[in-house]
Amino acid sequence: MTATFCPRRRIGARISFIALALLILAGCATNPVTGKRELRLVSEAQEGRLGEQNYLAGQQMQGGAYNVDPEVTRYVREVGDKLAQVSDRALSYEFVVLNNSTPNAWALPGGKIAVNRGLLIELDNEAELAAVLGHEIVHAAARHGAKNVERGMLLQGAVAVAGMATGDSDYAALIVGGAGLAAGLVAQSYSRKAEREADFYGIQYMSRAGYDPQAAVSLQEVFMQLSADRTETWLSGLFASHPPSEERVENNRLTAASLSPQGQLFRERYQHKIAHLKCTQASYEAYNKGRQALSQGRAQEALGLAQKALQTEPREAFFHALLGDVRFAQERYREALPHYDQAIVHQEAFFHFRVQRGLTHQQLGNRRAARVDFERSMDLLATATAANALGDIALALGDQEQALQYFKAAAASDSAVGHQAAKSLVLLDLPRRPEAYLKARLGLNQQGFVIAEVSNPTPVTVRDVWFQIRYADGLTQRTYTIQRAINPQRYVVVNTGLGPLRDPDILGRFRIVVDRASVVR
Repeated sequence: MTATFCPRRRIGARISFIALALLILAGCATNPVTGKRELRLVSEAQEGRLGEQNYLAGQQMQGGAYNVDPEVTRYVREVGDKLAQVSDRALSYEFVVLNNSTPNAWALPGGKIAVNRGLLIELDNEAELAAVLGHEIVHAAARHGAKNVERGMLLQGAVAVAGMATGDSDYAALIVGGAGLAAGLVAQSYSRKAEREADFYGIQYMSRAGYDPQAAVSLQEVFMQLSADRTETWLSGLFASHPPSEERVENNRLTAASLSPQGQLFRERYQHKIAHLKCTQASYEAYNKGRQALSQGRAQEALGLAQKALQTEPREAFFHALLGDVRFAQERYREALPHYDQAIVHQEAFFHFRVQRGLTHQQLGNRRAARVDFERSMDLLATATAANALGDIALALGDQEQALQYFKAAAASDSAVGHQAAKSLVLLDLPRRPEAYLKARLGLNQQGFVIAEVSNPTPVTVRDVWFQIRYADGLTQRTYTIQRAINPQRYVVVNTGLGPLRDPDILGRFRIVVDRASVVR
């Protein structure tokens, strides 16, 4: 049957208007690093808030803070502080070492900077560390991250960075709520111009702080070699957001040649500070292999690798958690629980351990303990897994309103648990608000009679759908019933008997409203 349906409204004009309004409200300012005039949509206060509000989430989705050897973090902070003091912009700089084997480093607006444990292993001396941190400081000081946000505002007409990738985090697909912005900020890529600026001014910062600027050259040369070798962890880490090139090596060489050669490398001090990292490197390699084995269903192999890792570093929470994950995968929940307990003893502030222990408590029927763990995990990083579990708990306790809020949050995730939450949400809410889930529109068939199309975009089957066609006066209406089932992603067309209409424009005077529906469970 050929039918004509009412067209949807265009929203492009509205977005253009918002973008124009942002341009009108924007101001021009001088970049504190380059000295150039530039458009500014994000104020310095907003910049600071972006960093503050997303720093914890950024750390959580990249492995959390590395706390086995606190001296390493203190050392990185000391080097970072030296560079911050000679930078061109005073910000509330913070530096953290993340418990992640992928070689990477990143900066958030406002000066919140992170470097992965896996990158520290690859560096040779303190001057190379200074080159990395100086580069990231420039990204913050020169507003490179803020400019990406501003670009998103102009393109999308909203204060968001929704177009950014979520990076190499194992948890990216499960992130919900405001944590999605943190994922985008952490994984953002910079323009070639921004990378050149970060290299150029970063080398100057390290020279001012007393480091040999040639270390920035040798560092880029190492990166080029690793890039040529196509090392997988590098490709998913630093190279993804800071791609090396011969151009960058040559530019660094020219910049370094123009600066004082009196700086120091401090190799011996650096090697002493990261000695424990190198001593335990094999343990983390065993852990990474164990995590991969478990993801491929080789639970016993993963168990052996986790036990091997713990022999060298019994204080690492991730190793204990892997033992718990193995037992959980084997549905041996009582054996999994003490391993998660140990993981939390060694690292209380990491969401994954709380989520896994919560799921274990849930399997064992300890609903109250599970809720405590899920709520704590949500404080650290909002995930679909925890939100969906909290929705199930709320529903079991008879609190449908709270369950709806949790399911709605979890359903925003494009993951298996997100899809599960979406189904739970529809089952609970569709009978109460069918118009929010079922789509309906009016059209004309070839004979000019009004037809109604009711479609079901939800993951559940519905039946006994009632809908009304209301006239322009708002008082006159007709009610229709579709008794047969409408399966997910299917639709039903009903001839209303209204018409024939001589003028198709009259159709715009009618309104269709879905009034009632039942869910087939």
